[in-house]
Amino acid sequence: MTSGDWAGQALATVIERVTVTEAEVGARFPLYADPADGRWKTTGRGSWTGGFWAGLLWLRARYTEEEAHRLAAAECTARLAPWAEADTATRGLIFWYGTAPAFDTPEAAALRAKAGRACLDSYDPAAGIVPWGAALGGPRALARADAVPGLVPLLAVAGPEGPAVAAAHLHQHLDLALGAEGAGNGRRPRPAWQFDAATGWYPCEDPAPGWSRGEAWLLLAVADALLHPDVADIRPERLAFAAEQLLVQAEALTGRIVPPNEASRPRGPVDSSAAAITAVALLKLSRAWAPRAAVCSYRAVAILSRLAEAHLTGPGSGRPAGMLLDGCYDAAKGLAVRHELIWGDFFLALGLAALDDLVDITRV
Repeated sequence: MTSGDWAGQALATVIERVTVTEAEVGARFPLYADPADGRWKTTGRGSWTGGFWAGLLWLRARYTEEEAHRLAAAECTARLAPWAEADTATRGLIFWYGTAPAFDTPEAAALRAKAGRACLDSYDPAAGIVPWGAALGGPRALARADAVPGLVPLLAVAGPEGPAVAAAHLHQHLDLALGAEGAGNGRRPRPAWQFDAATGWYPCEDPAPGWSRGEAWLLLAVADALLHPDVADIRPERLAFAAEQLLVQAEALTGRIVPPNEASRPRGPVDSSAAAITAVALLKLSRAWAPRAAVCSYRAVAILSRLAEAHLTGPGSGRPAGMLLDGCYDAAKGLAVRHELIWGDFFLALGLAALDDLVDITRV
């Protein structure tokens, strides 16, 4: 399967939605939008999703080549600066996707470097990770799947110590989620663990195994590691085996194209954002991992095509065009379970932009 006019048309619709969203949210950051009318729930500081809004603005600027759009993206990225010193491993999500090298400006590069150095300083050798942190509430000493993507490449380029810390952070999460040394046991990856200095690691109940985004986030982190040779060359066999485990255990190549938010509830809400994340991870794997390049590329295109055909609103739908519906913010809490999510929009746009040769996905 190859991309055709459908990818370009879908990308144009998503980019148009970015402009509509920008007019609505102003200086705030969008989180999720109501599926009925497209109105956004917003946050003033960006939370852990702020980088995705900045990234969408950069993709729009790349698409339109308009100076006003480039300035808007740069201004939004600058508003992420307070998060550089925040105690949260989600700085990987915030700063990699909001300041990625493919969107580079000197100011974005400086902000990315500052955030990367701060994350290096946050590394806890006893736990073997950059902890989840306390900035978003809850226990600090957590290892969560959503603390790995973005942070691996952010650490990898943060200085001489960066690749080793990136590898340690990634492999500790993989060992916890999949089984130490890649042993595996056929179970779904466990996405969250808590560290106790006296007794070590113990599993958290929430999110539970089978959380769709947990598996998608881990696959994306592995793909990013494979794209950074200084990280990939540390425990390379373990990394390759983890990639295989995730592809099989998360059914990334064989399961439902748009997965249920919770594997234990196959008839429950789906999560289009997890599918979009997986598509980007697979596109990166197709560039970085020769043994699975062809099948990863084929599946990525299939996912993006399904999202564009069945989950993206178009003109005449009675709703704003360009909304990626059926994203699930938090199924356990019943929060925004069939909504447009800002990170779903971002990863869909990124995947489509890569198919359209608008952006080098190995640099985002």
